[in-house]
Amino acid sequence: MKDVITREQIFNHSIDKVWNAISIGEEISTWFINADFKPEPGYEYTFTAGEEKGCTQIKGIVKEANPYTLIYTWMVENTDVETTVKWSLEAIQGKTKLTLEHSGISNYTEDNAITMFGHFSAGWDNCINLLTEYLTKEVHAR
Repeated sequence: MKDVITREQIFNHSIDKVWNAISIGEEISTWFINADFKPEPGYEYTFTAGEEKGCTQIKGIVKEANPYTLIYTWMVENTDVETTVKWSLEAIQGKTKLTLEHSGISNYTEDNAITMFGHFSAGWDNCINLLTEYLTKEVHAR
């Protein structure tokens, strides 16, 4: 089974603007999910979503938060399976390349891993779309 979901996106925004959007709890809460999150290694974060999102809470620990790499564990409520999310940013000619990797999905039992891979894959597509919309609105708002 494939174990890593990868998404790449180029943004017409500064690397600092994209970094803030993915690493500051208040900004994450604006465009994605209610987030008690700080980009500090060891910080135990909580993402809280309504039932319409398919789960109530995601918890984990920030493992690395160096400009411009963010790595944290990811544990969906009512599971005991830990996976890892990694965001990497790279400045490219005035733009920002974002690479997202979600790994460790094979830590779920076989059938559940296939289901979770599908859910996570669709969820990350939605996440990138929401981030794109958020950054576009932020630029036009100024």
